[in-house]
Amino acid sequence: MKEDHLQEEMIICRCQEVTEAEVRQAIDQGCRSLKGIKNRTEAMMGLCQGRTCRRLIERMLSESPQQMPVTQSYRPPVRTLTLNTLAEAEEGGENAC
Repeated sequence: MKEDHLQEEMIICRCQEVTEAEVRQAIDQGCRSLKGIKNRTEAMMGLCQGRTCRRLIERMLSESPQQMPVTQSYRPPVRTLTLNTLAEAEEGGENAC
């Protein structure tokens, strides 16, 4: 009983402090995609943009008994940019992002 309580309190998304129980509740309420989980719980919307929690949530979706195919809408950035790079970029020029 104590283990179940600890597992429900386990943080899945550290940036937004979304727990496993919240993600499982969203799945039980009909979320069948990463986007659905993101909209319902705000997981994957923090500083890391899902780099740490996305795989855990994908695994939870795949283990769901009502599982339908997981639809992927994850688009990783082509490369990371600093704010200085963005600020210095010329609008519409060849150095623009």
